[in-house]
Amino acid sequence: MMADFMQRKVFVMKKTTIFVITALVAAVGYYLYLTGAIFANFESVAPHQAFEKMKEKNVAILDVRTPSEYQQGHIAGAKLIPVQNLKSRLDELKPLQGKRVLVYCRSGHRSAIASRILADNGFKPLNIKGGINRWVAEGLPVSR
Repeated sequence: MMADFMQRKVFVMKKTTIFVITALVAAVGYYLYLTGAIFANFESVAPHQAFEKMKEKNVAILDVRTPSEYQQGHIAGAKLIPVQNLKSRLDELKPLQGKRVLVYCRSGHRSAIASRILADNGFKPLNIKGGINRWVAEGLPVSR
């Protein structure tokens, strides 16, 4: 009787462990997909590459941080649309549909999510690697 109970307990523990591991792998995979680390449908560029692209006429800049982050310092000429509002405000970006859109946030994670949203909706995003943190670290100009 005790051996039967122990066998059932071991079976349940194995089943639970497999479920937890599967759930973790799925969650990590989904996160990597959202952030563009795997299966990205957009390009990412280093801050200096983005700075050079800004000199072209067919380029726009999109900041997907919060308004308070934007006020602390932003790339000159950037339009602010927080990533959590991006899907509902895509119509505002229709004039940019034929342009390359440089997208940035604080560290590059939110901008990767925003870049995926933009690419899925017919835009040509360029995610700035490392966000404004890396931009500043590389000595590039910031407007306040």
